[in-house]
Amino acid sequence: MAAADNTTDLQKALKICRHYFVTAGFFSLFINIIMLVPPLYMLQVYDRVVASRSESTLLLLTLLVIVLLTTMGLLEWVRSQILVKAGAKLDLLLNERLFNATFKNSLLSGGAQSSSQPISDLTSLRQFMTGNGLFAFFDAPWLPIYIFVMFVFHPLFGWSAVFAAIVLVILAYVNEKTSSGPLGEANKVAIGSTNYLNKNLRNVEVIESMGMLQNIRHRWLKMNYEVINLQAKASRRAGLITSISKSFRMIMQSAVLGLGAYLAINNEITPGLMIAGSILLGRALAPIDLMIGSWKGFVSSRGAYNRLNEILTIVPEDKETMPLPPPEGILSVEAIVVTPPSAKMPILKGVSFQLNKGESLAVVGPSAAGKSTLARALLGIWPAINGKVRLDGADIYQWDRIALGQYIGYLPQDIEMFDGTISENICRFGKLDSKAIVEAAKQAGVHEMILRLPDGYDTVIGSHSGVLSGGQRQRLGLARAVYGKPAFIILDEPNSNLDEQGEQALSIAINNLKANGSTVVIISHKVNVISHVDKILVLADGAVTMFGLRDDVLKKLAENTKASQLKSNPKDANQAGLTKPTVPNIKPSIPE
Repeated sequence: MAAADNTTDLQKALKICRHYFVTAGFFSLFINIIMLVPPLYMLQVYDRVVASRSESTLLLLTLLVIVLLTTMGLLEWVRSQILVKAGAKLDLLLNERLFNATFKNSLLSGGAQSSSQPISDLTSLRQFMTGNGLFAFFDAPWLPIYIFVMFVFHPLFGWSAVFAAIVLVILAYVNEKTSSGPLGEANKVAIGSTNYLNKNLRNVEVIESMGMLQNIRHRWLKMNYEVINLQAKASRRAGLITSISKSFRMIMQSAVLGLGAYLAINNEITPGLMIAGSILLGRALAPIDLMIGSWKGFVSSRGAYNRLNEILTIVPEDKETMPLPPPEGILSVEAIVVTPPSAKMPILKGVSFQLNKGESLAVVGPSAAGKSTLARALLGIWPAINGKVRLDGADIYQWDRIALGQYIGYLPQDIEMFDGTISENICRFGKLDSKAIVEAAKQAGVHEMILRLPDGYDTVIGSHSGVLSGGQRQRLGLARAVYGKPAFIILDEPNSNLDEQGEQALSIAINNLKANGSTVVIISHKVNVISHVDKILVLADGAVTMFGLRDDVLKKLAENTKASQLKSNPKDANQAGLTKPTVPNIKPSIPE
């Protein structure tokens, strides 16, 4: 039996990019070998050229050094381009997957995790891969080459390099332990602060109108000050370690120079080796010193890597499913139990009902009865922890969401328009079919209103556009919902912002949808909408209390209402001559 593959999508993408890193490492080998040229050149100049006073030797050595160092520059440029390609490849492999995961994570969390941070994390990781900090990690493994050469120069040079490398590695470890914690915490708080600010920017009118700006700003400043304090704490520690590291490296270079002078005085080495040893030690310790200096970027990238791994693990990639035929709109709800994201107790408790193709249903009930939760469950937005929602016999989660979307219409309570033209919003940013767009607008009774706008259907709107009123946005949302004559439509409080003209347009739209054979679910408590449906479902405390044909349910509701009145006031009822519940002649009120 094959072992389960626990590799995350990020790790798989990095594995695909592995050949870029291998190639960069291969180039690093030659770059670091050529790095030996300056100290060796210095050695030859002091020991050969100065001693022999040969200008031709100096010229040849200088030309050779120029060629080699030019080659090294080209190799470094090629290495940087390889890493740029690796970053671009990683982005191409993950951007679509991460985009979908970000939206799905927000969906599953009920908006609690609405943030574009994962996209920013991918950018941060890609930028680190193309920065100087990563070069230090490629160059550091070649430290033994430099130490070996220093041992060749003189054993004391070699041991000095070993001692210096050990001390710098210890400093790097101390830097990691003392600064990574505050930096990681600062990044978390900074992300929370940014998300808090973005969410409040979407409610600027409420904040401004009720004078909440000072209080909101106070809470944001509190988080921002915490970020500043944590970053300052980490920077103080990292700055101290960086200063110690830099000073220690310079001290060791000077010490090796002094050691070389002592050995040269005692004729154990030549003056050229004295200079070359000092230069080589500085080059050997440079990658470690660079790692310490760029540790903040490394910690940030490591945090981004962990967050990307987390979201890609929490939100698995959608499995490919066999395409199903277009749905007809046959809905079957089988004892579903639904718990909203971040909630502990279920809102819907064993809800069951069925609708045939072309039937319409009104869902009514008091506030917090679970009506909007039911709408989200029917659409497959919130998963059922028990039971099934089936569309044409298939579990709603078996449908490919992109393929199913064109057959679904949804009008939520909170109408969101997206940045673009009115025509693009109505056609859901798909192919601009002018005939279908106008047909949907007419069906929603909004065609004439659109024509009166400055640019008609080409008028640019957005989520915060002030061009449209609440009622106009709701009717545009209705046009978007009915676009393409979907087989299954859910309208959540579709008339909450409509005037009398809008109510009439909504009634006409509902009748047209029924005539087109669409299955319609309407969440509303207004009688003028309910009068157009075939069936009514009454929810109370997340459970179905009544379900059936419209007139039958209305009759039962009227009887229950009268019985409740008689029970609460029996004396008044007897005086009025009422001995049993009767159905009133007026239209009964439906629970809100």
